[in-house]
Amino acid sequence: MDTKAPLDVIAASLRRYRARAGLSLTEVAKRAGVAKSTLSQLESGSGNPSVETLWALAVALDTPFATLLDPPRPKVQVVRAGEGPVIYSDQAEYSATLVASCPPNARRDIFRIVASPGPGRKSEPHMPGVVEHVVLSSGRALVGPADDPIELTPGDYLAYPGDLPHIFQALEESTAVLVSEHV
Repeated sequence: MDTKAPLDVIAASLRRYRARAGLSLTEVAKRAGVAKSTLSQLESGSGNPSVETLWALAVALDTPFATLLDPPRPKVQVVRAGEGPVIYSDQAEYSATLVASCPPNARRDIFRIVASPGPGRKSEPHMPGVVEHVVLSSGRALVGPADDPIELTPGDYLAYPGDLPHIFQALEESTAVLVSEHV
């Protein structure tokens, strides 16, 4: 497992949000309470930022913390167990792995799924803009777009358009967390 922060994503995000805010390096560093040299290093893709440093920068840039870690993603996303950007704290034995960030003004419904092997649960398209997120807890299952489902194993994450036909087919006894996001 990669234990380094996703520095290239963080660097691009910091530059993008600082430019959007129209702020100088000096002003962002001052607002965040970090050294200008630290911010400069992070924007150049070096350094090893802590959760606390990134949180302070997110507040200074008036953007959610997750946006600093989350690169643009395709409509269908797969994050396997052990993957995803990991950030470690310098104040505690603590790490945060971003799986999916919530866009502004979104509504999410969360479900626990229990499924047995068989033909699977086929779902017709939901309302336009719905995205479904699944984290498989146990078992094996084919999940996602009905015409191209993806096999998941415990710990895997998948996001796919819920406004298209989709399926959850257990290949063995399976449990999962499903988040239906309405944007």
